Amino acid sequence: MIGVFDSGFGGLTVLRALVTRLPRYDYFYLGDSARAPYGSRSLQDVHGFTREAVELLFEVGCPLVLLACNTASAQALRTLQQRHLPAHRPDRRILGVVRPSAEALAGLPPGAIPGVTEPSLTSGTVGVLGTAGTIASGSYALELAKLAPRLRLVQQACPLWVPLVEAGETRGPGVDFFLRKYLDPLFARPDPPSRLLLGCTHYPLLWSGIRAIVPAAVEILAQGELVAERLADWLARHPEMERRLSRQAKRRYATTDDPSWFAARGEPIMGTALAVERVRLPLWRAAD
Repeated sequence: MIGVFDSGFGGLTVLRALVTRLPRYDYFYLGDSARAPYGSRSLQDVHGFTREAVELLFEVGCPLVLLACNTASAQALRTLQQRHLPAHRPDRRILGVVRPSAEALAGLPPGAIPGVTEPSLTSGTVGVLGTAGTIASGSYALELAKLAPRLRLVQQACPLWVPLVEAGETRGPGVDFFLRKYLDPLFARPDPPSRLLLGCTHYPLLWSGIRAIVPAAVEILAQGELVAERLADWLARHPEMERRLSRQAKRRYATTDDPSWFAARGEPIMGTALAVERVRLPLWRAAD
């Protein structure tokens, strides 16, 4: 199976795109809703929680895990790839969403070679909306500096958006107030972004409100489709992993919170009834 991990149910927006783009593969989705949101957590917590979740997905048979969570991708992915996998799971792989999202933000196609393929957007301003943890990590700034150094990046932390979504609040005047709280300053700048990335899997669930506020000329990128397209390209370039993946179009769902609560929020996203398991973390206690 391909493991997909998120801090809550927002990552189902990515899974939905994966199932649409790559339907024949089997997927195991894990949402750590009991400890969400991750955006305000310490770096140590995010790393520990992510490692526990990844280990659970490895244990149930996922040779490849995608961190759909931007905070986990920004704060934990590199350490897990460089230290945890070589020491404990050298035959497994973990991918994140920051790098492919930064490539899309710069206008690079899937499979582009940095330094060789020219991004479609080489100047001007682009923006990233994310959790406090994602923005504070500087991950998008670092990636864009390598991919398109002449682009100006503006970032906006939106710490109240994930709690709103996790509470099932996605529409209405109260939600619009908190959307404007973070969006209005971004577009009051003298150099507002022409392309805007929703750098959290929960944010597409606020799409209608965001689109109504953001100027019509601004392109808004949600991560589901772009990550799915780039995962398809990655698998094509890594046949040794692609051959290990099962292809029975099975989907499993697990949460660290109440399964019925998770299913009620996840079913409108996936467009189907969900049988959700409850799992308990922590699982992994080995030293780094």
